[in-house]
Amino acid sequence: MTKRLIYLDHASTTPTDPRVVEAMLPYFTETFGNPSSFHSVGMEAKKAVAEARKSIAQRLNAQEDAIIFTGGGTESNTLAIQGIVRAHRAAIAPAKPHVVTSAVEHHAVLEPLLALKKAGEIDLTIVPVDAFGMVSGKEVLAAVTDATILVTIMMANNEIGTIQPIADIGRGLLARRKERKTVYPYLHTDACQAAGFLSLDVEKTHVDLLTLNASKIYGPKGIGLLFVRRGVKVSPIMIGGGQERGIRSGTENVPGIIGFAKAFALVSEEREAESARLTVLRDRLVEGLLAIPKSRLNGHPTERLPNSANVSFLDIEGEAAVLYLDAEGIMASTGSACASTSLDPSHVILATGLSYEAAHGSIRFTLGHATTAEDVERVIAVMPGIVERLRRISPVNLDMKYFEKTTV
Repeated sequence: MTKRLIYLDHASTTPTDPRVVEAMLPYFTETFGNPSSFHSVGMEAKKAVAEARKSIAQRLNAQEDAIIFTGGGTESNTLAIQGIVRAHRAAIAPAKPHVVTSAVEHHAVLEPLLALKKAGEIDLTIVPVDAFGMVSGKEVLAAVTDATILVTIMMANNEIGTIQPIADIGRGLLARRKERKTVYPYLHTDACQAAGFLSLDVEKTHVDLLTLNASKIYGPKGIGLLFVRRGVKVSPIMIGGGQERGIRSGTENVPGIIGFAKAFALVSEEREAESARLTVLRDRLVEGLLAIPKSRLNGHPTERLPNSANVSFLDIEGEAAVLYLDAEGIMASTGSACASTSLDPSHVILATGLSYEAAHGSIRFTLGHATTAEDVERVIAVMPGIVERLRRISPVNLDMKYFEKTTV
């Protein structure tokens, strides 16, 4: 009998919801026109894109013209970072633009920032996090200078699930701007992991820019968006035909946009019920995994995404455990899929103060629509044997002190 495949890597990507596929299909073969064309087929596609933009904007509590469609979350993050820096550096000259971020951001945020710093285009402050992977709003605000033009903090972490205090940071920055009579710094958040579980009301969070992608919410891959608040100028990183208000040129991915809007509508409508269901399963999974000796939960115990469980096991290699799980039909990961080509331990886990050795034994389980209580019990039943097998051949036998916070 074939084992049921248990997919617990939803933070990496999600399967496309059949309802989303159904909504997309006509835009491949029937309403296939270029939205920039003036004929009827093109105008139909243009209307469909406009309706999708309106649907998404309403759920973000944003104006329709604030939604810029992109090729995915990475492009949206790069557009936000490079676009703000290059559009506003002249406004603070001769000072060099300054950006504030956190130590646990996705590589799609950290790498563009580090590249700009290396090129001498910005000064960069990376604010540390506590043992739960949470940034302090006060420390973020304290890092802001008169030259700071952008603060970029993710809404929820993709590896450990910790939810960041974006609204508190937003309120603090808003008060600072009013007090100093300036528009700076703008606040950007990468909300890709949060979209299925948290309210993304841009007025309540006070964000000026917000990144989303469809592949994390049961939508198609290769489509994302950047919310850009009215009045915020962003320099384009792709120049061409002037689509998306000249901010993101290129023929629109009409099926992808339609699928994105449908997926966002579905997860928004089902958010509360699904979050409650997954929280119960997540907590049971954590309980079962922590019964294994020399284990530790990574991330905040309560302020975390409903579907996220990241556990470190001493004396094992996370990559080996993932392969053993795969052989059992269980799909998990050691961290961000975008960094899977690196054998280095997660920068997120290390930022929480966990030792290098303990970080190497971290495994991320992220639940989703298809996850059942039986799936969770299967993982709990299988995992002790995998850990025991790996520890038996491990050259190390570490003390629990390696779970203690270290200087980072």
